[in-house]
Amino acid sequence: LLPSLPTLTVLVPLLSLAGLFYSASVDENFPQGCTSTSSLCFYSLLLPVTVPVYVFFHLWTWMGIKLFRHN
Repeated sequence: LLPSLPTLTVLVPLLSLAGLFYSASVDENFPQGCTSTSSLCFYSLLLPVTVPVYVFFHLWTWMGIKLFRHN
């Protein structure tokens, strides 16, 4: 039932961009409101950054395990 990785790779930034545009159009103090963790704007900025960082460190850990096993 979970979407595939390529689908999530496209879907998460699009949803985050939609949330960012929604926050920019609705919230009256848009740039300052992005610092509150209860704000939709905060998560629309956080999600596109979190996914590549997670993938990078996941691959980093995997490479470390591979190098450790082969040496």
